[in-house]
Amino acid sequence: MAQSDVRGGGTRHDSGGLAQDERPGTAAPAAGGGEGGRGGHGRRRGRRRGGSRRILRWSAIVLSVLILGTAGAGYLYYRHLNGNIDKGKRNSGESDVEKTGPNAAGQTPLNILLIGSDSRNSAENVKLGGSKDNVGSKPLADVQMLLHVSADRESASVVSIPRDTRVDIPKCVDPDTGETYPAKNTIINETLQRGGPGCTLATWQNLTGVYIDHWMMVDFAGVVDMADAIGGVPVCVNQNVWDRPLPRQRGGSGLKLKAGTHKVQGKQALQWLRTRHAWGSDPLRAKAQHMYMNAMIRTLKQQNVFTDTGRLMGLAESGTKALKVSEEIGTVKELYDVGMQLKSVPTNRITMTTMPWIEDPLDRNHLVPRPEDADKMWAMLRDDVSFDKGGKAPAAAGSGPSPASVRATGPAAAPAAGLSVSVVNGTASEERAAVPRRAAAIVAALQQEGFTRAVASGEQDPHARTQVTYPKSTGEQGRANALSVAKAVGIPSGQVRATDDVTTTLTIGSDWREGTTYPKQKAPKAGDLPDSADALTADKKECMDVYPPYRW
Repeated sequence: MAQSDVRGGGTRHDSGGLAQDERPGTAAPAAGGGEGGRGGHGRRRGRRRGGSRRILRWSAIVLSVLILGTAGAGYLYYRHLNGNIDKGKRNSGESDVEKTGPNAAGQTPLNILLIGSDSRNSAENVKLGGSKDNVGSKPLADVQMLLHVSADRESASVVSIPRDTRVDIPKCVDPDTGETYPAKNTIINETLQRGGPGCTLATWQNLTGVYIDHWMMVDFAGVVDMADAIGGVPVCVNQNVWDRPLPRQRGGSGLKLKAGTHKVQGKQALQWLRTRHAWGSDPLRAKAQHMYMNAMIRTLKQQNVFTDTGRLMGLAESGTKALKVSEEIGTVKELYDVGMQLKSVPTNRITMTTMPWIEDPLDRNHLVPRPEDADKMWAMLRDDVSFDKGGKAPAAAGSGPSPASVRATGPAAAPAAGLSVSVVNGTASEERAAVPRRAAAIVAALQQEGFTRAVASGEQDPHARTQVTYPKSTGEQGRANALSVAKAVGIPSGQVRATDDVTTTLTIGSDWREGTTYPKQKAPKAGDLPDSADALTADKKECMDVYPPYRW
């Protein structure tokens, strides 16, 4: 029987042997009218997710990065491991985000996109992931997390985006088939179907303004292989928990633990990661998963993995088979180099977060980024500001980024008098109404700078952050023109990007409600995350509270 899965990828079919709580993307009916909508807007509300498999995909990637490359037991074995690694094109979509320049010490941040696919294109994945009906179909990107390692390699930040977040996916070309996919506004997990991991990367870059160096991807079978290699992770509950079917609530992972700390592995680890009802909501399930991930990192750091040659070789074998990576890191040595940049980060400087979100006004089953909070997190990533409070102050604290300028290597901007510029009033926010005649005021300022063809748009498009966009079709020349517009009113170059629009557009955000020169933005402080990010650091040992009906 088919189960509708609002993922943009059509209907998924359940395998007959899976209990409801094990079916990816299905919802368990609730008494009194059902749960409906997305989880996270109230207790026990939302569609059921394949949380266990998604979080284990992340666990597999973390483990792989920590141990890959350290088993240098001879050239032949090195070649064998290289042969295990599957590779793909880094970027397969339209994105003009530029790599971050080095700091004063010559250091640059490292950004890696971690992807978990729901591929059923092997016997192992069908057994683990569900329906045979989906064999041969293109997978969806069920899990997407950006790992940011600071330029000084002293901290690491992780941001996940829920799979049903609606975003602008750029035009992408599938590197395997050559098929071109036009730009589309839809949920982010479709990116993998529209050009592979490189399309997912391009989408993230355009959304965040962060240049992403590499991607890594793992499927169901890789997850299980790597999860088994961990050997047990300690988790904690404040009360006895039993996630079981109740008279008014079907489903349940079967997790049953007494209050206290327990080492879970195998089936019990999967139960912990699947549990939702016993915690009370989807956001609380995510919190439990983050606790598991943090405990896993602590466990790996405490183990003598790197001195146990036999175990190390087994881990390296599993890791190289589990991952598909972007081609520029497609050898054991390159993965080793990446891993060495990560292994020294202390646990108290590893922070895991979820992108702040709100319910999509167009579809309550989907999400969109929470404007002010998400924009703040993206800015912290772009400016290499650590998510934990132990980070150093930015080099130019309080000054904000410099205004836009045309790159010396690019074309010169066209004369200002010949450029058409549309100015949109986007100053409205959740708390405040739009500033009247704001677009007209900025048009006047642009005209004084020589942009005589600037006009105020009648459209009102609320944005938290001011931006200048230009048509992708105009390429480098269009970017140079847009940068000249931004420079005229003091907008930083990081807020200039390409879109599918047909004209250069300046959208005035709620961050610029007065004045005709864009205000210098106060640099965010280390650890100044919005509460909606639900941050957890890897050094903290925490326990889950159990929703009362599931206590025993």
